[in-house]
Amino acid sequence: MSTSSQSSSSSPGSQVQQEDTGSVPRPRAAQIEKGGSAVTLEISEPLFDLAAALNACGYDADLDKSPPVRAEVRADMNAALAGSEPARVSRDKLCDYIARHSLNDLGLQVAQYVSLALYLSPPPELTPNVDETQLPPQAAAVVNILPLLRDFAEQIDLHYIWLKRRSEYEALTARVHDPMTQMILNTNIYLHQPVSSYDGRRFLVLLEPMFSPNLTNARVYGSDYIIVTSPDNSAGDPVRMAEIRHIYLHYVVEPMVYSRGSAMERIQPVLRGVQDAPLEFTYKSDAVALITECLIKAVEARTYEIPEPKPKKPSAAKSREVLDQYQALITIYDRETTLARQKLVTSDEQQGWTMTGYFYQTLGVMEHNGDGLRDEIAPMIYGMDVDRERKHAEEIIFVKNAPEDPLRPVAAPRKLEGIDLAEADLLKGDANDAADLAEKALTDPKTDHGRATYVLARVDLMQGDPEKAQQEFAKALTLSRDPRTMAWCHIYLGRLYDIESTPERDKAVAEYKAALEVRDGRPDTRMAAESGVAKPYTLPQRAKRQTDPDDGKDFDPTGKAEKQAYKPNAPNE
Repeated sequence: MSTSSQSSSSSPGSQVQQEDTGSVPRPRAAQIEKGGSAVTLEISEPLFDLAAALNACGYDADLDKSPPVRAEVRADMNAALAGSEPARVSRDKLCDYIARHSLNDLGLQVAQYVSLALYLSPPPELTPNVDETQLPPQAAAVVNILPLLRDFAEQIDLHYIWLKRRSEYEALTARVHDPMTQMILNTNIYLHQPVSSYDGRRFLVLLEPMFSPNLTNARVYGSDYIIVTSPDNSAGDPVRMAEIRHIYLHYVVEPMVYSRGSAMERIQPVLRGVQDAPLEFTYKSDAVALITECLIKAVEARTYEIPEPKPKKPSAAKSREVLDQYQALITIYDRETTLARQKLVTSDEQQGWTMTGYFYQTLGVMEHNGDGLRDEIAPMIYGMDVDRERKHAEEIIFVKNAPEDPLRPVAAPRKLEGIDLAEADLLKGDANDAADLAEKALTDPKTDHGRATYVLARVDLMQGDPEKAQQEFAKALTLSRDPRTMAWCHIYLGRLYDIESTPERDKAVAEYKAALEVRDGRPDTRMAAESGVAKPYTLPQRAKRQTDPDDGKDFDPTGKAEKQAYKPNAPNE
């Protein structure tokens, strides 16, 4: 793992926000030299500038837990402000902008500025290194802060403060480097993952002590996995290493899972078992996302170490009695470790990660065989007894609330209502309730009429009316600004063109390419659109119960399969 500092930045937010363009040329966040390390630990001046601005405007979260440099930078800024009326006026304008763009969730409040920082050129320019239309939505929402930030930075000479405190930043980076390197090494050893140089994919950790140590911002931009975190001032773990490892596991595992997209059609039924779990809607509607998280949870359980230190093996010269005592202690330690790991699996499953136990067992087989995850992941996924896992999920009594996920924007899943509830009804095959909720949403001027129309189009397909659905999808495109809604409207339109009695392939390809250009970023969207570009969509060979019309696999755009699959009293498969 390399350590460096950059003036350009890259980082995350309290979520992993996926921004991808499919086959469309994609802008990169923080640029890394080709041939460098795929895993880097860095500091960034644009990120510092935005973090300092937030601190100057009342961002005080966890000051008592932050490294001393945070208070020192704040003191430097206060001194500059005290001696300059123009600086105070500039600060007030900046803070007014931040106040007008405040969000209810502090993590998301910070995340939007972190997102912007990732695409900024070094000071004093502090300009986006891509066209503003190519910025992620969070960054685009606050891009107009930049003129105010540039003026504030000039008025208080923020670049001088950065240089003055640079050595303290580098000392913090050095403090984190060795533990992070060891974590990466241990994870790679367990997974038999080769450590390679930069190959186009990056895992980047940015340290910014001006943020709360309790906040981990993480994002995925295409093939770039980026984390922004802050060290704390304790003598223990310098950063929240468990969260960094969790995101590193996403970096390693996700490409392996998503490359098995053809297996996801048969795995879709497992989603029905988690509809009552305290999970984000993403995991209830996307089998690939659910499987990935369950596999990662299983790896974490398999490698969990109990707090008690492992007994040290005595030297060979010790007596037989001492060796027997050591063996007895090791037996107890191993038993307690196994019980703790199994307890962790049970806890994960009760939170909704229902396939953790399955992957925990198959990882045990992997350990026994001495193979790596890259070799074993295909048997794990293709060998899964889907019906057994679905029934297992339906027997679990879920907890009401789950711990915060560092890759998601909220600490606990929201109650489904409105259009979200309508989409959940679609997953269950309840077209009538979904239609009622969508129609109701259209009467409310505050709701997303684009998504509501999109839901009605999918209902039309389920009810066997592709002509009406085509009109609704086209209408939804004129109403919606949501990237995912727009992307899937294009995909469905492309499929409808492909399966017409006289296929209009050129129009279909144009729709699939339009879906890629929307840059929704979710892998299922990209796979569906790229598959449509590569070859014409064909109807499923057999009707089956559809659990996610967005899975890109078993959806029948004519509605014939859906109409048969969603019989009111059809038994669960």
